[in-house]
Amino acid sequence: LRDPEGRISNFVSILEDISERKAAEAQIQHMANFDALTDLPNRSMFYDRLGQSLALARRGHHAGALLFLDLDHFKAVNDQLGHDIGDLLLKAVAERLRAEVRETDTVARLGGDEFTVTLPQIADIADATHVADKIIGALSRRFELAGHTVNIGASVGIAVFPEHGDSTEKILVAADTAMNQAKHAGRNTARVYRPPERVVARGPPAVRLEE
Repeated sequence: LRDPEGRISNFVSILEDISERKAAEAQIQHMANFDALTDLPNRSMFYDRLGQSLALARRGHHAGALLFLDLDHFKAVNDQLGHDIGDLLLKAVAERLRAEVRETDTVARLGGDEFTVTLPQIADIADATHVADKIIGALSRRFELAGHTVNIGASVGIAVFPEHGDSTEKILVAADTAMNQAKHAGRNTARVYRPPERVVARGPPAVRLEE
């Protein structure tokens, strides 16, 4: 504000509290990237984190690993005890998975009873199998849920990048394939991805001409 001579005599400011709006925006952003039930990164955030890990592995010339987990006997829990207990089980599984990995690793829920663990850097495949064994052991312990004792297991597939894939899609497919191999091996176990054996076409046997 200016006085009659045109000199500034006062200032007027308007303040607006936008904390609620900022909190709402943060909540929307969180919901877009995290699973509503377990609060783990969802499929969208999983792809983002895996892509970053793959890029870092390429630049740093080191290996990383993706673990693909499918819970054993989860459908039976839902069918026999109901979806409420199934939801409690998924939350408890998420907590145990977090406890078995490093802060730099990413545990995600892709949907249903499928989870992934991204290990951005490993020294060798033994690092990944060690984490898989720890996870299988943790999920094999009984769960006490709302008065019910629940026993499950986990089949784990392991893919190493960039060895088993040069893109997020290929790495996920490799880990999923390894998980199915673990299922066929009897469940509650882990398997490292093995590429399918190539079939080499062979021609007819050579004929030796006698002189």
